Amino acid sequence: MSFSVARSVMSSARVASKAAPFARSALAKPAAFRAPVQSRAISVTSRLSAKNEVIKETEVPVSIYSPDGKSTSANPDQFNIPVKKGSAAAEASAEDLANADVIPLDPKVYKSLPPTLQKMSVMGKVIVVTGGARGLGNHMAKACAEAGAKALVIFDANQELGDEAAEELHRKSGIDVVFFKVDVRDGNAINAAVQQVVDIYGAPDVLVNSAGIADSNIKAETYDPAMFRRLIDINLTGSFLMAQSVGRAMIAANKPGSIILVASMSGSIVNYPQEQSCYNASKAGVIQLGKSLAAEWAKYDIRVNCISPGYMDTAMNKVPSLDAQKKIWKSLTPQNRLGAVDDLNGLCVFLASDASGYMTGSNVAIDGGYTLY
Repeated sequence: MSFSVARSVMSSARVASKAAPFARSALAKPAAFRAPVQSRAISVTSRLSAKNEVIKETEVPVSIYSPDGKSTSANPDQFNIPVKKGSAAAEASAEDLANADVIPLDPKVYKSLPPTLQKMSVMGKVIVVTGGARGLGNHMAKACAEAGAKALVIFDANQELGDEAAEELHRKSGIDVVFFKVDVRDGNAINAAVQQVVDIYGAPDVLVNSAGIADSNIKAETYDPAMFRRLIDINLTGSFLMAQSVGRAMIAANKPGSIILVASMSGSIVNYPQEQSCYNASKAGVIQLGKSLAAEWAKYDIRVNCISPGYMDTAMNKVPSLDAQKKIWKSLTPQNRLGAVDDLNGLCVFLASDASGYMTGSNVAIDGGYTLY
């Protein structure tokens, strides 16, 4: 095992606030406009033809009733907004996300936030992310940095990618980043690395275990038993060893914590059309492990939850041989798309934060609706 440490004083964050002028909401009762809060009502005039066809407006009238003295129920601010065709926002590419700045939550801004938003941050927390050198784990690590983490600790088996990811994240965010070259199958190396984290920062506050491997399109009758053992060792045994080591550190320090295991919707359903019984079994084990640990460690105020992604648009899936299957995956997903590489970020931060303090033993599907069918 080897590790590298990057430290710096957190630089002043650049904070960009964007006020959304309108929110989608249900129609409010007129009495709501007299409440001592700002309310927005959107009125749309539509005339139905004899065939009940929707009249597509080119402008939407807006009336804003505000208690700031500029508008009243008798004299609201009124204006029109244009209706654009094809208004769906373009999704950011993986390359754009990779090159984007990582702007951590400034402590001064944090103090100015209302209590609910403060709880939804990870301000001051030390967070361990396995598989954090690339892919979904790397994006979740960046999200935690943006949400106020004090330090990020990346565990990954790839030395070159791990050092590169840690250096980049430290450079872009200015926060402490530590990289340990650790294979999640190596319990002794995990324990040594976690102890080093404890020596530097104290017991971790959060573990995000996203290290794992996937395979598919292999028939069960021809699946190599050695491959199956490796799959189970990385996906399931690795989840246990990481949770055990970090959990012990939390218990020894009498410190509340959150452990997040990245499972898969494949742990709850059987995928189609590919055959991947062994992978599905490994992720089903992760889900049951998470529930069982949650029950055991609730008495220590340690929460354990699982994230179960659907089909994600990661580098692993960007191979020509999967093009035909990806069309089927999309057609079976209500949102008709694969998950973007940053689609797990919000859920990860929520589960790591105190906002999910009464949530443990949950397995949260984030799959574009795939498991609804």
